[in-house]
Amino acid sequence: MSIGIGVIGTGIMGSDHARTLAGSIKGAALAAVSDTDAERASALAAATRAGRVHADGFALVADPDVDAVLIASPDPTHEDLVLACLSAGKPVLCEKPLSPSVEGCLRVVAAETALGRRLVQVGFMRRFDPGYRSVREALLTGEAGAPLLLHCVHRNASAPPSFDSGMLISNSAVHEIDIARWLLEDEIESVTVFRLPARTPSGLLDPQFLVLETRRGRLVDVEVFVNARYGYDVRAELVCEAGTLTLAPQAPVRLRSSGQDSSRVAEDWRAHFAAAYRNQLQAWVDSIGTGVAVGASAWDGYAATATGAACLDALQSGTRATVRMQERPALYDA
Repeated sequence: MSIGIGVIGTGIMGSDHARTLAGSIKGAALAAVSDTDAERASALAAATRAGRVHADGFALVADPDVDAVLIASPDPTHEDLVLACLSAGKPVLCEKPLSPSVEGCLRVVAAETALGRRLVQVGFMRRFDPGYRSVREALLTGEAGAPLLLHCVHRNASAPPSFDSGMLISNSAVHEIDIARWLLEDEIESVTVFRLPARTPSGLLDPQFLVLETRRGRLVDVEVFVNARYGYDVRAELVCEAGTLTLAPQAPVRLRSSGQDSSRVAEDWRAHFAAAYRNQLQAWVDSIGTGVAVGASAWDGYAATATGAACLDALQSGTRATVRMQERPALYDA
């Protein structure tokens, strides 16, 4: 029997997720879609043969044909929609951030803790990327020894005109924040953000260089550059006591022609992490059937937002900032 999924938000990410759920995920049926843009939502529903269209995300959550909800609406709407899913007892996969504010994340954590079971997964899809998973699996064998340093690169070809300096952290580097916590199984304790002088009339501070220090004394550095021009490029190298683990690049087609040997670089994150998104959705749908939660939890969403908030403080002050986090509830210990 298929699980009826409702997708809230039919922009770039929501539309991609809806198409994947409708055509590539076993055990899933696209039961409904919702968007404030009724025309866009109706077009997507027609293309994916979704069961119905809701103009309101809360109506979709209440739809009896919707067993689980995927939230890909604008960031400020996430908290209230996730809380509605928890009230309805429905599993929810929420695109990052869980909430733009630390306080909002904590409200979700409190609501889920009171419920006594995990229903929230946050869409940090890199945890399902074959490359990152291979690095984690290799680390767990112990062959390379204990981890010491993690070097990360996150480059985009270009950023929208609406991008501001803080969004390099909250929209981009937050993925490195989550993946560092996941790989190292360690919390980030303090952060420093180094910035170059603004190079454009908009005043965007790009690139930025983050240094994260963990509770166990590991160091993580992140170069985030959202107008690198040449393409979308993500790299990582984990330096351990007895060796290194390097994230292999996406398998490119190499071209030899006119005296040159070259390969193409992905244009954006969707092409680069296509397998990760697909794996994430399949794992989420499978987890609904088994009742065993997978992926980033609401607590992980809170930790990412709290660390990002400290990075924003460090960006503004030019000094090292402490990550302030509450004690983790027992629900998230497993």
